[in-house]
Amino acid sequence: MATALPASAFRDRIEAVRQELAETDADAAVWFGATAIEYVTGFAHIQTERPVVLALTRDRIEITVPRLEVERVDPNERIDTVHHYFDYPQGRPIETAVEMLDGLGAESVAADADGAPGVMGYEGPALSEFVDVETQSWVDRMRWEKTDAEIDLVRESAKWANLGHRYLADYTEVGAHPATVSQRASMEASRAMLDTLGDRYVERVRGSGPVHAGYISGEETALPHGHTPNERLSEGDVLVTGASANVDGYHSELERTMFVGEPDDDQRHYFALMKEAQDIAVDALGPGVEVAYVDEAVHDFFVEQGVADLAQHHVGHNIGLSAHEPPYLDRGWSEYDHVEADDTVIRPGQVYTIEPGVYTDEFGYRHSDTIAVTEDGVEWLTFFPRDVEANTIRV
Repeated sequence: MATALPASAFRDRIEAVRQELAETDADAAVWFGATAIEYVTGFAHIQTERPVVLALTRDRIEITVPRLEVERVDPNERIDTVHHYFDYPQGRPIETAVEMLDGLGAESVAADADGAPGVMGYEGPALSEFVDVETQSWVDRMRWEKTDAEIDLVRESAKWANLGHRYLADYTEVGAHPATVSQRASMEASRAMLDTLGDRYVERVRGSGPVHAGYISGEETALPHGHTPNERLSEGDVLVTGASANVDGYHSELERTMFVGEPDDDQRHYFALMKEAQDIAVDALGPGVEVAYVDEAVHDFFVEQGVADLAQHHVGHNIGLSAHEPPYLDRGWSEYDHVEADDTVIRPGQVYTIEPGVYTDEFGYRHSDTIAVTEDGVEWLTFFPRDVEANTIRV
């Protein structure tokens, strides 16, 4: 039961980015992105109007944070020195970070951006006003392929997501409000996860539990990112569910199309099309396969079935520290400007959601499963039943 990354994972990551740095003329590597900072050091924070700046040289790692993060980052043994400013806008985050770089002797840097992102109203100077900057995306690319330890965390997430989804199905009934069913299922699954893991659970949430399970219902399902409608469930409703769990920052994705009461012939028809499309996508997935091919295979099936106009998105995406990560299973992936020639094929260690959908004027139909690519095939990490009978709520 994996609940946290081992320390060796961070040593390997730090060594990898130092090797990248050694191949440049830059004196230091710099990151502004919260996910990249977490990936390299294990320090997780919420990206707000208060920038956090990580700097790495060939022998040191230092960080600039707002005052309110000092006590949280101080215990991190991978970070040699913590610099801070009081707050924004009264503090000067970039200027403080530049002082940090001066102390490291860094006149040129390889950075993930030329300054902090404009989040929550932040506006600040470019880093290049103070030092020479070349951009890099080393961590973004490293995250595409997961190690065995990372996949273990996604696998653990899938286990608790499955429990949350089971509670969701158990508590769904005619007359229930989808919001309260979601809250109840999430709470019960989170309680079970926290009670089971005890002190092995790595704190990753604020005020909510580590498991989330919920759904959209009725006509909102016709919108891939619909809202939870303010209406109670009725017999004949279609549900599109979603469940995940946060395990040391890593996520899985489990979605099902469910029916309140026996589905009619049209509903069974679209459910079967959706499920066959997912089967086609998983069968197409594997090491060495063109990323675009998986989406093309599903698109060809939809065209053959005369429902291509009912598809509203590509087949899926990578998943890990973020809910959506590249590569994207998209027919246009190979032509995307930022994709190198060597990155057009699927590789072992990549973890994908497989979620082709069919959306009529009345309802939407989508399963999503989290699938790891192995050396010789794939491994299903999510495992809630996919057939129509198991996804029918009896009334």
